[in-house]
Amino acid sequence: MSIGRPFDKILIANRGEIAIRVMRACREMGIATVAVYSDADANAIHRRYADEAHHIGGPAARDSYLQLDRIVHLAAEVGAGAIHPGYGFLSERPELPEACAAAGIKFVGPPASAMRTLGSKLAARQLAVASGVPVASGSPAITDIKQGLECAGEIGFPVIIKPSGGGGGIGMKVVERAEDLAAALTAAAAAAQAAFGDPTVFLERYLRNPRHVEFQILADSHGQVIHLGERECSLQRRHQKIMEETPSPALTEEVREQMGEAALRVARAAGYQNAGTVEFVFADGAFYFLEVNARLQVEHPITESVTGVDLVKEQIRIAAGEPLSRSQSESGSTGHSIEMRINAEDPARGFAPDPERIRHWVAPGGPGVRVDSGFGPGSQVPPNYDSLLAKLIVHGRDRAEAIARAERALSEFVLTGPKTTIPFHRAILAEPDFRAGRLSTHFIEDHPALLERARGLAAEVSALDYGPDPRQVAAAVAAVAALTGRRQ
Repeated sequence: MSIGRPFDKILIANRGEIAIRVMRACREMGIATVAVYSDADANAIHRRYADEAHHIGGPAARDSYLQLDRIVHLAAEVGAGAIHPGYGFLSERPELPEACAAAGIKFVGPPASAMRTLGSKLAARQLAVASGVPVASGSPAITDIKQGLECAGEIGFPVIIKPSGGGGGIGMKVVERAEDLAAALTAAAAAAQAAFGDPTVFLERYLRNPRHVEFQILADSHGQVIHLGERECSLQRRHQKIMEETPSPALTEEVREQMGEAALRVARAAGYQNAGTVEFVFADGAFYFLEVNARLQVEHPITESVTGVDLVKEQIRIAAGEPLSRSQSESGSTGHSIEMRINAEDPARGFAPDPERIRHWVAPGGPGVRVDSGFGPGSQVPPNYDSLLAKLIVHGRDRAEAIARAERALSEFVLTGPKTTIPFHRAILAEPDFRAGRLSTHFIEDHPALLERARGLAAEVSALDYGPDPRQVAAAVAAVAALTGRRQ
């Protein structure tokens, strides 16, 4: 290693936009990058962007991006000093930091011990309680139907069944009546076993219209732990986030301070290091601990937009043993930021994935607009992985300007081939309840007219190919002209 460069080379154990995001940070830090790719990603942009790239297996994730031993062995073979896991795939598997340590390679993420503690929702709840952080009333692990009925009676219906060992909404079930609990517990445990290899489930009081608010934390190996404010992540479909913003329009400064301090208490109690996210539900002025995501989040760019902190660079420096670049008192924010996840999905068909070849692609630009993506014109969207095509991030002086900027950027985005969530985002931004900040995790279900509006917008785009707005064509022409000018 040399002064100012924590590592000479880093292997990125991921694909798509997050792989390119990490590589960009590495490039600015003078660090060489190593990409891994599957058969399905043989022509992917992240493979070509890296300084070197290596094939690791077949198109299925289990044959490539989940091949932990193969990835660690490759990192050692090519002389990478660290592995960055991105998000998803191996990012929250404690076996990865353990394997890295055994191979003498740094892991850009939290220690395995923190991962194991926080990977169990039950253990994380207990940690929160011990740290004085509020949690919704709940149960221990449910071992039989009789115990489940007793616990549900104490909590009060409705209850929500949650798997202890996983996330993404898999296995979660809301139960309104005692007579439905037995079947729901059996189905939830089976789903948890199939998805996570752990059938353990527990009960929590079900909050009918909560908001989902999370705090970005950073912790180094010198005992410093800070948070960088919150993100509002209430807009979800099937428990999967679709749009995020910061700051939350619901929090007062007093509540923000209380939630931030609660997040720090959980992080310290877990012995956390590196970047992570402490998630809460917020309802009727009260907040309750939900879980900790022990990795970098998909929505991290909006925090970067308002704070000016490059979270990936901080991750890399922390992994190298360096202290945080700022203290809590130096961690302010400016303006408002919104992220829209542009997925290859058809909202009209229940957000069914639509993996197709991208025919036309011109990303929007201009003041306060950022696009993170691993795709471009001619890219084939593989059916093997998550459907995320791009993240459109905007920043404005306040929420009103951020919304206006988001509408403008979406109207300029040229993306044809697969059906996408672009029309759905445009419908959300135009919805009066969204503009007023009246959000909950049931927002999409509570506003069925959004789908009809999105369907109409999508039909207009399909009819005109480049979209209904001539500004899309102007934006495309301007982008091509700028590219041509740079090449001359």
